[in-house]
Amino acid sequence: MTSSNSALPASAPPLRQDVGVIGLIGTAHLTSHFSQLLLAPLFPWLKDAFNASYAELGLLMSVFFVVSCASQAAAGFAVDRFGPRPILFAGLGILGTAALGFALSPSYTVLLFFSALAGVGNGVFHPVDFTLLNRKVHASRLGHAFSVHGITGSLGWALAPALLVPITLAYSWRTALMCASALIASVLVLMLLNRHHLALPDLAVKNASADKPNASTEGNFDFLKIPAVWMCFAFFFFNAMVLSAVQAFAPEAARLLHAVPLAAAAMCLTIYMISSAGGMVLGGFLASNPARCERVIAAGYSVSAVVALTMAWVDVPGAVVPLMFGVMGFASGTAGPSRDLIVKSAAPPNATGRVYGVVYSGLDTGQATAPLLFGTLMDHGQPMQVWVGIAVLQVVLIASAFNVRRVRRTSVVGATA
Repeated sequence: MTSSNSALPASAPPLRQDVGVIGLIGTAHLTSHFSQLLLAPLFPWLKDAFNASYAELGLLMSVFFVVSCASQAAAGFAVDRFGPRPILFAGLGILGTAALGFALSPSYTVLLFFSALAGVGNGVFHPVDFTLLNRKVHASRLGHAFSVHGITGSLGWALAPALLVPITLAYSWRTALMCASALIASVLVLMLLNRHHLALPDLAVKNASADKPNASTEGNFDFLKIPAVWMCFAFFFFNAMVLSAVQAFAPEAARLLHAVPLAAAAMCLTIYMISSAGGMVLGGFLASNPARCERVIAAGYSVSAVVALTMAWVDVPGAVVPLMFGVMGFASGTAGPSRDLIVKSAAPPNATGRVYGVVYSGLDTGQATAPLLFGTLMDHGQPMQVWVGIAVLQVVLIASAFNVRRVRRTSVVGATA
């Protein structure tokens, strides 16, 4: 019997080939993260335009991520069955349509509808991205590939406020969202023009084997019995709650606590995300040794938690606040590639799309939960508790990472006993 189709080639393919794949996937991932923050930077304008509370604005994000969670889990199965390329094209098309819908929305209810539609599009990216990276990039370059993947995601988050807020100030929030839709459409065109880089040549063989009588539906769900998969899900759930709180409410909470000027507060998120991208560069090198992934995660989130507690309890000068966002972003960013590698260690052969679809739906679940919680804290005038909550969640993240390691080792011992 020949080796598994998911196995990487013994000799590394040309660097240019891997770079092309990584670059395209990174661009798609940037677009996904950019789309996640289409509305949050515009909350001050949307609040006035639709007479909405912070909790109602948070609900827009919650709907987005609830739908994205369901879409992501389903997309994992679709990717394993039909391949990543058509699923990616569909996701980008849906996101571009949703962004245009946001721009034209006449009411809060319509915004909710397009938030749900955007969630459908957003759900495809992690199963698509990690299937392509794991199957097309040589193992010796995977650490750096995951680093680039994380960096582009952070840059997408940074790009959203950096692009949308100035356009809104110069024209209107509707114009800003129309520009966002045009940007997403241009990325879809780029992917279509380079679709040969996104093909999996052996997919037909893989599907043929899946169609054999002994490949039962039960077998397709066997990966759900792996405890480490669910531990990874929990880890990503808490990680997403931190991210969502930082993205949607931390800049405003910092402004209220430390009298940060509005313009500087608006830039805090961009500074956080750019710094996070820088941290992921370092994280890519640290992830070259999978044995230290959990320690890298612990170090990064420990520093970030200390910064969050300082923001909550110390009278920090307003001018220093953007710098602290930068420190927190860099520290969290170093953990990114190691985070992705602990998921790879939990994935069985030929189930990459399904595992990443389920595990990364933890991100969507957390990002759906956090806006309601932290938005309610803001509505009740508790910006300090927002920062305390961010710190507590990061401590939980550290414990979750080591729990994944413990469960994975227990599973290995049980399998070899």
